Amino acid sequence: MAQYESFSFATLDELSQKIETLGLDISFSEDLSVLAAPAAAGDRTIPNRFSTLPMEGRDSLPDGSPGEFTFRRYRRYGAGGWGLIQFEACAVWQGGRSSDRQMCIEASTEKAIASLLEATRSAARESLGPSHSPLCLLQLQDAGRYRHATGTTPGLTVPYELLDRRAKVPGDVAPLSDADIEAVQDRMTEAAVRAEKIGFDGIDIKSCHRYLGSELLAAHLRPGKFGGGFEGRTRFLREMTERIRSAVKNPSFLVTSRMNLFDGFPYPYGWGCDRSDPPAPDMTEPLKLVGILRELGLNLLTTSTGTPYYNPWLVRPFDRLIPGNIEAPEHPLEGVARLFSLTEKVQREYRDLPVTGPGYTWLRQFGVFAAAANVARRAVTLAGFGRTGFAYPGLPKDVLEKGAVDPKKVCVSCSLCSEVMSQGGPTGCYAKDRDVYGPILKEHRASRKTH
Repeated sequence: MAQYESFSFATLDELSQKIETLGLDISFSEDLSVLAAPAAAGDRTIPNRFSTLPMEGRDSLPDGSPGEFTFRRYRRYGAGGWGLIQFEACAVWQGGRSSDRQMCIEASTEKAIASLLEATRSAARESLGPSHSPLCLLQLQDAGRYRHATGTTPGLTVPYELLDRRAKVPGDVAPLSDADIEAVQDRMTEAAVRAEKIGFDGIDIKSCHRYLGSELLAAHLRPGKFGGGFEGRTRFLREMTERIRSAVKNPSFLVTSRMNLFDGFPYPYGWGCDRSDPPAPDMTEPLKLVGILRELGLNLLTTSTGTPYYNPWLVRPFDRLIPGNIEAPEHPLEGVARLFSLTEKVQREYRDLPVTGPGYTWLRQFGVFAAAANVARRAVTLAGFGRTGFAYPGLPKDVLEKGAVDPKKVCVSCSLCSEVMSQGGPTGCYAKDRDVYGPILKEHRASRKTH
């Protein structure tokens, strides 16, 4: 692993030289026209190759309805020209919420979430014309170990001191029973039916970042039907794919998942990891599972790695470390290259399955050139942007209409969005959207000084 270094590249040549020095496989193409091409997902058409990644705003109302900031974010996504808009993790029941400000889909919030969806689509039409219709997916989640909303109890699949300590899980919390997990499956199926009724084009079964669905993939030490061997550990996601596909009425409704390909924890606590310590990626099980899900009716896969709560450099290479977090043991470009490489392995194995891959934000204004190269060589179908969506929601529109990116608008990987979120505040771009989020940041910093 190379020494950590923050972004300091003024030109694409400088960045390319650093990549060559590190011996990494990251390529660029300045022909951005490939990103304007449509892509198919099931029977649906995605109008271009830009996708938001599901990013929790933690700005919903206490009952789980979208709040003022939520509407603002999604209107900006809609107006920004994204081909695929992946709505943030939405709890499928109040007891599974990660915070008091997480969106939650149930009977009482259904109308408000429908209004959010329509506001997003309306903004897209107003900005890019009546023919522009982004596909909209709703990510469904139970936070599992990270249930932190008032009145919730952490939902453990297997106790793991390393993560339990960081998540502040009380020592007397018992693991979920198989019946508890089956109840989550029932709620997730109901939530998918609601999402179809509201008008979403599909749903995403969240299976990343060590929330419940992701935790189960790594539950080697769990007894019963949802743990142990490959069949048990993948049961939740396999059954959810089948159940949702059967429960929805429209055969064109998309069933998708954002899935960790590698979470970076040693056996017997990791998924997609070989048995070394520290582990390296082993794609045997993830590739096998993707193939099974594809046969069960999965229409699209979005990839990820790691967890932001322990090894964030695997999830989102950054420039600035959140105070109190573990320092990155590698150069951010190594994280970018890993995200590209693991995603490409899935796409090469299953060429007819649309795959959305992350890793572009740290590259700043040059990220779109990496996206163009990866799409052109069919290493990925869609380029996924997470933090960039907060900082520069109009990036796709600028590329599509101007053929260029404004370097002054890109995310600078300062981690303030994640830092404020970790302290219970809303996420957003505290560096580039200061008129809106500046007062919140000021309040956050004042609060830190008094504690």
